[in-house]
Amino acid sequence: MPAAPAAFDPHDPLGLDELLGPEELAVRDTVRQWAADRVLPHVADWYERGELPVVRELARELGSIGALGMQLTGYGCAGASAVQYGLACLELEAADSGIRSLVSVQGSLAMYAIHRYGSEEQKQQWLPAMAAGEVIGCFGLTEPDHGSDPAAMRTRAKRDGSDWVLDGRKMWITNGSVAGVAVVWARTDEGVRGFLVPAGTPGFSAPEIRHKWSLRASVTSELVLDGVRLPADAVLPEVTGLRGPLSCLNHARYGIVWGAVGAARASFEAALDYARSREQFGRPIGGFQLTQAKLADMALELHKGILLAHHLGRRMDAGRLRPEQVSFGKLNNVREAIEICRTARTVLGANGISLEYPVMRHATNLESVLTYEGTVEMHQLVLGKALTGIDAFRG
Repeated sequence: MPAAPAAFDPHDPLGLDELLGPEELAVRDTVRQWAADRVLPHVADWYERGELPVVRELARELGSIGALGMQLTGYGCAGASAVQYGLACLELEAADSGIRSLVSVQGSLAMYAIHRYGSEEQKQQWLPAMAAGEVIGCFGLTEPDHGSDPAAMRTRAKRDGSDWVLDGRKMWITNGSVAGVAVVWARTDEGVRGFLVPAGTPGFSAPEIRHKWSLRASVTSELVLDGVRLPADAVLPEVTGLRGPLSCLNHARYGIVWGAVGAARASFEAALDYARSREQFGRPIGGFQLTQAKLADMALELHKGILLAHHLGRRMDAGRLRPEQVSFGKLNNVREAIEICRTARTVLGANGISLEYPVMRHATNLESVLTYEGTVEMHQLVLGKALTGIDAFRG
């Protein structure tokens, strides 16, 4: 006879942990414990102050647990599966979106670009130190006037003898002012090319962006390139055109599919715990029908989102994940995560706006996650084109 089903677990109502193998559980538990020890006790203070003062220390610690560039192979990288990487993103964003962004930009954008499109010399120079967290990287694609339309970028690189000279601006760059190397995409006479710009190069600066109301526990910068002269071997040799940066973005968007439900899980669990203990009218508010309806709806969308992330992760590991499917996951999971946070806030009432609870912090962070690496509208149009066969991006 089949074994009796396990007891219902409010934190895993669908039994999704049964989908994970021992190595996947080990990765999840390692990252969860690190976040509990090193981020959760401090993140509300960092958020309130609008800074991440220990970013370099955290990067080294993340390197020590194999979380930086973890899907890449060789050069000190962990060679983890897509599902293992996704689980790490979920646990990091359950602590704070800014911490997951630090890891995503380091591994899925900067390191991924070098690993996939760099020369062997570039890989040897940068990747081991980046995997260890000794060098932080950033990824310069978005510009002040060109976010969703990178083909219209104004940053240019021109040849001057055997050198390249770069001029332009990049905006909203995570890790920018603490990065030891920037992967900068620029227009050339040959098409869009990627360049490795070491910190301290004359003409290159990365002033930090202040006065943010979202991703406050994260380093965000502008990149300024005024006559930045680079040697010929600074260019990524293995790609020309927008497929280079767009492939990197697709890799990072996959991590967001998992990360967003981490923020949603933290908010749901805060609301669930609160509903069990907060009393009004002589009983816990979790005993009222309207509160139970909210909790049921939040649990439904949260675990559907986790199941979707699992499915996309298995497809990526099998080499069958398409960019349109990543758009499907990013669009759904971020949108639903924001709604879960907003509903959780209502369960907590006035306490929902306090940094003593994580809900409002996650909600405001997700407003950035909603629009970076592809706005809602861009992912809707990606799916619309895939469904109809008609390109509406410029229609």
